[in-house]
Formats: sequence, C-alpha cells, structure tokens
Amino acid sequence: MSSPTRFARHRRTRQLLLAPLALAPLLLGPAAALAAPATPAEMSLYTRIAAVNVCIARSAGIEFDKAVGVAGETIAQLIQGQHQSQIQQVGAKALTIEELRRGSINSAVIGAVEICPKQVPADVKAKVDAALKQAGGAAKPKAK
Repeated sequence: MSSPTRFARHRRTRQLLLAPLALAPLLLGPAAALAAPATPAEMSLYTRIAAVNVCIARSAGIEFDKAVGVAGETIAQLIQGQHQSQIQQVGAKALTIEELRRGSINSAVIGAVEICPKQVPADVKAKVDAALKQAGGAAKPKAK
C-alpha cells in the first residue's frame, strides 16, 4: 500500500473515531436539564454502540487500548450530559466522570468480546471470560 493511500485511510479512520466526540455538544445541549437516569435499555444501547465502535476501530488497525478509550469516553460523556451522570441500575447517586469512564470502558470491552472476539487481545478476552464466569452464571459471550 502506498504511503498516500495509507495516510488517507488513517485520516478517514481518525475522522470516524472522532466523529462521536464532535457530536457531543449537540447531544449534551439543553436536554440535560430534563435528564432522567439512564435506563437499562439505554445502557444496553450505549454498550452496544461502544462495542461496535471498538470493533470498527480495531478493524481499521487502531490499537485496542486506544479504541476502547475513545469508545468509553464517548459513552461516559453521553451519560454525563444526557443523564446527569445517573444510571438507574446504580441508584440515585450521580457518578463521577472517572466512575463513568471505568464503567463505560468495561462495558465496551465486554461488548467487544461478544461482538468481535477476534479483535480483542487474547489476554483481555480471557480476563473477561473469567470475570463473567466468576460473576455467577453470567452468559458467556458468543464466539464469532
């Protein structure tokens, strides 16, 4: 692959990865004043979006940690802006941005193991599988 083609591909990839962050101000606008805690259905959707973003980024050659970091940050910012950092399953307490980031990154990783296990490093996949098994009967992600 020639250098200009590779550069154009990396530029397109970077644009795709940064697009959710560019849209954040639109998503986090005036609606935040009326925000309710994120419902389980919304959290499921956000997890799926984060996982798909990780899979797309990995397919484009982005390092796993960077892919997960961007996906997690996007979801953390969304929850902070749209739901005033509150998640129904956690309770009435607003979470800190660091707590949101940790949870969003974990959700993105678990989702990626389910959706695109071949794009997840083997050691990470093993840790996720072990954690899910230890959690007591949690469904093992499907291998694809």
